[in-house]
Amino acid sequence: MRLFVAWACALALAAAPAQAWYLPGSAPNSFREGDPVSVQVNALQPMAGATPVHGLVSYDYYDERLGFCQPADGIKAEPGGLGSALFGDRIYNSALQVRMLEAKSCAVLCQTQVSAEQARFVNERIRERYAVNWMVDHLPVVDVDMTQGDGTLRTNSVGFALGTFLDARGHVLPTPALYNHYVLNISYHERTKGEYRVVGVNVRPMSLASVPPGQAPGGVASCEVKLPLFLSPNASTTVAYTYTVQWTPSDTPWATRWDAYLHVFDARIHWYALLNSTAIVALLCTLVALIMARAMRRDIYRYNAIDLTEDIQEDYGWKLVHGEVFRAPASPVLLSVLAGAGAQLGAMVCVTLVFALLGFLSPSNRGSLGTILVVAWTLLGSVSGFVSAKLYASLDGEQWRRTMLLAALLVPTAVFAMINVLNVVLVLNQSAGAVPFGTLLALAALWFLIQVPLSLVGSYLGLRSGGLSHPVRVNQIPRQIPPCPWYLRLWPSALLAGMLPFGAAWLELFFIMNSLFGNRVYYAFGFLTLTFLVTALTTATVSILTCYCQLCAEEYRWHWRAFITGGASAVWLFAYGVFFVLARLNLPDFSSQVLFLGYLVLISTLAFLLFGFIGFAACYACVRRLYQHIRVD
Repeated sequence: MRLFVAWACALALAAAPAQAWYLPGSAPNSFREGDPVSVQVNALQPMAGATPVHGLVSYDYYDERLGFCQPADGIKAEPGGLGSALFGDRIYNSALQVRMLEAKSCAVLCQTQVSAEQARFVNERIRERYAVNWMVDHLPVVDVDMTQGDGTLRTNSVGFALGTFLDARGHVLPTPALYNHYVLNISYHERTKGEYRVVGVNVRPMSLASVPPGQAPGGVASCEVKLPLFLSPNASTTVAYTYTVQWTPSDTPWATRWDAYLHVFDARIHWYALLNSTAIVALLCTLVALIMARAMRRDIYRYNAIDLTEDIQEDYGWKLVHGEVFRAPASPVLLSVLAGAGAQLGAMVCVTLVFALLGFLSPSNRGSLGTILVVAWTLLGSVSGFVSAKLYASLDGEQWRRTMLLAALLVPTAVFAMINVLNVVLVLNQSAGAVPFGTLLALAALWFLIQVPLSLVGSYLGLRSGGLSHPVRVNQIPRQIPPCPWYLRLWPSALLAGMLPFGAAWLELFFIMNSLFGNRVYYAFGFLTLTFLVTALTTATVSILTCYCQLCAEEYRWHWRAFITGGASAVWLFAYGVFFVLARLNLPDFSSQVLFLGYLVLISTLAFLLFGFIGFAACYACVRRLYQHIRVD
């Protein structure tokens, strides 16, 4: 399962944020001539390319509908962590026999009979541009056409196509051609005399009708033919899988072999987007600073300069609602719980980005992102409980037991339920991305045995510390709220304000969505961190500005408005996701549509909670600070 994320070590990397160093996922393997080199296979996934992605369902490499060659000693799954299970990594041993510096030419993997039903399934996957994923010594195999002369990738896609539906001239073939011959080119580095390490690997897949029609299975396969291999959708087809192994010396040391995969393409685009976002933030901060430093100071001076000996004292503007501004909002329990969940998400994002900048989330350490997200979310449950309880105590609430339980259960239950719904869709499609039942039990155990107790402890500490003190008292009778202009109403003002934070982050969202739904490697965590900081600052400033305008219009119900205004960028995120699926994806089947919509709803909801909390916290601090400086009789 892919669960979107995302953010001060970033300032230290500002000069070259895309070149964050990484810690390899395993110790280096050294080989002598003739030593076996491990070749693993991973799940087949849709591959991003010139045409839109046609599906979101991944398939096991050894799915019987694909008919690939199986190892002679049996299929063995590679051990993986929690993150690998969540992200759909299904790594197995391979039938390929590769030995260090041992070249092979047209070696036969196996010959199989592909039934008509299998042929229809494989042909459909070829049309949908599914990618085959191999790994040699834990290094992903890429198509040779995706590499440049220096070994770096032309794009950040990994894997190679299952087949082709185009001929040499680019015309559509009547039947897709299956790639059944693989020219594997492995680069090696000689560390010391007689000691070698794998530092690069690419493949040129080819479609060869290597078994003549009518030949019995088990006959000799020839790699000299020029005719492509077509799978008949009406009869069985004999397929011979063959491979060639070539070895190329390289000066690349083992420690930098992942640099070719982690290269950030068109870094200038990221920089232009960041500079544009920074300009927006600078303008907003200047605007808010002018309001705070001039308008508010002038208002405070005018209010405090009134002669109290006068019989009549006329208030106006935001001071007029000083007796209402700290009145408890509607549904204070729900607001407190959602704010606590947003605080927990914010802490989780910060921890994850710190690990990312330190290099622990390198693709060489498979599944590390999912593991860090789950572990950080679990261990930071106390943050959710503490913030929820303290905020509810500040609102003079009496249902503290209910607040404690909901802080521990509400948002995690909703997320877990959504994950299970999407998992059912994956299971029904026999997808490799389906989360195993044991992993779901492990997630439930982490939730109930660790996150829930920590949340309850945090709630206890929050209640014990008491609520925040308010600088002014609340009137017993609420005052009437005058009509306000349309642009200051809840949703128009929130949507207008949400455009700015979304505009600061939309470009990185494009790259993230390409990674989530296009089988691309994303490693621009320096840019992501800076983008998150800019977006958070934009959210805080625009929320403060909107809140001040509403208070000046005598609209004192600012609590929910501040939260919704801060999280309104998630509405634009959802709209952008819909545009992305229409422009970049082609999902004709209902299952892929449900999966994309489910992922998008989940990501947008979490973004709403995260940035809603940021907007609410900024407004709360601003309102408390503002009303501390006026004299109230």
